[in-house]
Amino acid sequence: MKLCCCALGVLLGLKLLAGPCWAQTSVERVVVDARAPGHPFPHFWEQTFGSGRAILALRESYRDDLREVKKVTEFRYVRFHNILHDEVGVYDEDDNGNPVYNFSYVDQIYDGLLQNGVRPFVEISFMPKKLALRQDVHPFWYKQIVAPPKDYKRWDDLIRAFGQHLVDRYGLDEVAKWYFEVWNEPNIDFWTGDPKQATYFELYDHTARALKSVSPRLRVGGPATSSAHWVDAFIQHAAAQNVPTDFISSHGYADDTVQDLLGTTEDIPMDHRVCRAIKKVHDQIAASQRPSLPLMWTEWNVPSFGPLNARDTEYVGAALADDIQQCDGLVNMMSFWTFSDVFEEGGPGREPFGGSFGLVALGGIKKPSYTAFAVLHKLGQERIVQDTPNVLATRRRDGSLAIAAWNLVDPDRKGSEETVDFEIRGVPPDSSVRVSRADSEHGNTLAAYQRMGSPRYPTQAQVRELNRVAETAPAQSLRLSKGSIRLHLPVNGISLIEVPGK
Repeated sequence: MKLCCCALGVLLGLKLLAGPCWAQTSVERVVVDARAPGHPFPHFWEQTFGSGRAILALRESYRDDLREVKKVTEFRYVRFHNILHDEVGVYDEDDNGNPVYNFSYVDQIYDGLLQNGVRPFVEISFMPKKLALRQDVHPFWYKQIVAPPKDYKRWDDLIRAFGQHLVDRYGLDEVAKWYFEVWNEPNIDFWTGDPKQATYFELYDHTARALKSVSPRLRVGGPATSSAHWVDAFIQHAAAQNVPTDFISSHGYADDTVQDLLGTTEDIPMDHRVCRAIKKVHDQIAASQRPSLPLMWTEWNVPSFGPLNARDTEYVGAALADDIQQCDGLVNMMSFWTFSDVFEEGGPGREPFGGSFGLVALGGIKKPSYTAFAVLHKLGQERIVQDTPNVLATRRRDGSLAIAAWNLVDPDRKGSEETVDFEIRGVPPDSSVRVSRADSEHGNTLAAYQRMGSPRYPTQAQVRELNRVAETAPAQSLRLSKGSIRLHLPVNGISLIEVPGK
């Protein structure tokens, strides 16, 4: 329902929030009933994050960023490539060609995560050079080997030794809470088995059975494919061969083509592609021989819009909120790629805000996306039935409400401010409320960095100054007027209203 600003300005009477009547801005009216039914709303978007590769976890900058992201999210798991890369030193062979294992760096990597309250989502990759069938080098800067093993008995022995070492060090009760994902995106250039699918299934079968031989409680899954591929065939194979599978994983990015993600020529906006792909896989699982398998979307991000570097901007927050709304009920966990710009697929980062994936830029600068995640973290654990497309109404365990609204505009398009009038029923009509924001004026460290002159190597004092922008935008204390409140949402802005329970 659209109403003129003038018609409702007197009703709301909130000078801090209401726009001038002469603006003639259209107003959306949204009713939220605190007594309405709801459904469980686990924070599936903030429990798992990706990061570059295993060895980076030994850096203090990586761990600093992890700690900062954990402060404002339900960060429980981290997934990265390359735990078996030669720089981690897991596999070698002696002069007689006998395998030699070394888990000292593995221990330091996983110890560091666990000491900071985050568990590994173990991606079993890539191939140690001396175990590889061929020296097939991927073009990433760190030159991982993406070939199958030369000897599956040696591979099985390595995986068993790896799994047993983890259980011996951390205890079965702890490691049983981890996830083990076999490989990364075997349907593209991260796997050179030929034919790709059949040889990956062989790798998966050996790996899953080797891990389960350590303990049936270890959780293993796949196929970890790019662009939502292979899932139906993977489940058919696992069921036919009775191969252990505890979860399904796949990837999809908003930048991926519709043809690649969905196999169709439909005109689907980028902002809808990730959740459409997730629904495709969700439905494939539901229709399969193993319909109860959890779905872990272990890589995704909002679109970058090429040279616009949208992932460095406030756009991430509105796009994230929109994806949360669309994907609710379709997926168990989504692993945002990545939590940090300590990341080297193309080589060492050159400067902050270079368009990379993370919530924290080089040097420990919290991006606008960091602030957005912090705001959306405040959502409750139950979603209230409400069908407005740019609103998430939630209820917390203590009965209070947390209601998010956003104004999503793709950065290659023009947009305008939106105004939303909330009528909140089932609470005292003059309730005090708190409003948090993430937008161009709140938490926008990119704008502050640009005003600073975009220093390539910010000093520690400059980093602290920038992070104050991310951290010192307090929630605004307001009050309902006759049960209503008006929010103005700038382009790609998010606002979150907290209303105490009765």
